[in-house]
Amino acid sequence: MADGVTDTETAILDAALAEVVAHGIRRTTAADIARHAGIARQTLYRYWPDVQAVFAALVTRELLAVVPRPADAVDLDGIVGVLVATADGIRRMPLVERLRDTDPELFSRYILDRLGTSQRTMLALLAGDVAAGQRGGWIRQGDPAQIAAMVLLIAQSAVQSAPLVAEWLDDGAWRAELGRALHGYLAMPA
Repeated sequence: MADGVTDTETAILDAALAEVVAHGIRRTTAADIARHAGIARQTLYRYWPDVQAVFAALVTRELLAVVPRPADAVDLDGIVGVLVATADGIRRMPLVERLRDTDPELFSRYILDRLGTSQRTMLALLAGDVAAGQRGGWIRQGDPAQIAAMVLLIAQSAVQSAPLVAEWLDDGAWRAELGRALHGYLAMPA
């Protein structure tokens, strides 16, 4: 057991990931996940009340796995680099690519209607990083939570909409332009 997660929970989430990447969320059932994990469906329900809760746990696990630790950035270029690498990592995740293609309503729910656990966790970490950068004199002044919220919106929209602008922004240009946008937003005024 690592971080309070049992081997069975890990097996269920790994199976859910494989099934969702193969078939999308709408076409993945609790029975599919249980079968892939080699467990009884009732075992799945000992850990989560329904398949939607499994999907939520899966998305949270996968997104938070690419979030760096706060000590990863010690200056503005460092935090921008970490933010761009994180956004790029999320953009390239097979789970995100599959959900974008097969389950766009799930994306819109977490863009237009509500914040998920992973987004709230990212906001809290980012607000701490912003406050540290402000104390260090390399991030502009302002409410760290508000700045973090806007950074999340900028990065999230860049991740979600990247395919729309692929004609103009290849992978390298996408990373460079997102970096410029974040750097300009966070920088101390000249």
